[in-house]
Amino acid sequence: MNQAIRFHRTGGPEVLQWEALEVPAPAAGEVRVRHHAVGLNYIDTYHRSGLYPVPLPSGLGQEAAGVVEAVGEGVTEIAVGDRVAYTGGPLGAYAEVRNIAADQLVPLPPGISFEQGAAMMMQGLTAQYLLRRTYRVQAGDTILIHAAAGGVGTIACQWAKALGATVIGTVSSEEKAAIARAHGCDHPIVYTRENFVERVREITGGEGVPVVYDSIGKDTFMDSLACLRPLGLMVLFGASSGPVPPFDCTVLARMGSLFLTRPTLFTYAAKRADLLAMAGALFDVVASGKVRVEINQRYALRDAAQAHRDLEARRTTGSTILLP
Repeated sequence: MNQAIRFHRTGGPEVLQWEALEVPAPAAGEVRVRHHAVGLNYIDTYHRSGLYPVPLPSGLGQEAAGVVEAVGEGVTEIAVGDRVAYTGGPLGAYAEVRNIAADQLVPLPPGISFEQGAAMMMQGLTAQYLLRRTYRVQAGDTILIHAAAGGVGTIACQWAKALGATVIGTVSSEEKAAIARAHGCDHPIVYTRENFVERVREITGGEGVPVVYDSIGKDTFMDSLACLRPLGLMVLFGASSGPVPPFDCTVLARMGSLFLTRPTLFTYAAKRADLLAMAGALFDVVASGKVRVEINQRYALRDAAQAHRDLEARRTTGSTILLP
């Protein structure tokens, strides 16, 4: 019998339970994967808390890497013994073994470890679509990335720097400023003691930036808009401080005919061809050494509740993985 983290009611980390789980033979179009590492992402806390409602009881987690143990009828692209990674699909990555649709999986290149694969799929693919599709960062751009010392932040800062951009990032402490700086952030702003709008305007000579990548939400939203130059793009891709309240869209006009988007990875990667292309770009930039995936926290899978506590208390940096 295999073990998994499940929850029967929404709430704090205490609702997470370590339970025995029977995994049947994979159905048509599915494969069974034995996880070697599981990724931890902030969206997991939204599912657990009920901010993003899911049918209960439920598994948790959307990202992992491992080895294929069995394949269902009709699966031709994936074989037993393949090293694979995935993000997305039904919740259930917090498990030793699971069945998942074959078209959700991407082959893991030999140079990428299971831990790297689990740590970077969601965060790395998010950075990929943000920097290369939502707003295509060009050499000479000056951009603002919130939570620059976090999982997406450290990847995005390195990638943007490799593209020739000047990177401004917000962080909560001097320790995290050092982490952001070490990962390509030219101008870390410690928002607990500095006004980041004033600093962005100072750094850009009063012009503002063409794009803000904001995963914080409620606490930063209006100030993020204030950092944009006319016709700038506000990319709201998360809400770690809570959802943004309703607001009058004419604010965007008054602040310079601004653009606003609320993208998700699952839309960008919905077509398998796009998923494979995005993963290929991510693996290439990591293999080249231009982007390092920093795994700064490791927890036993059964200790997922503690991992959630530390994540929500902002005690983590870079990427975090759970080990079955």
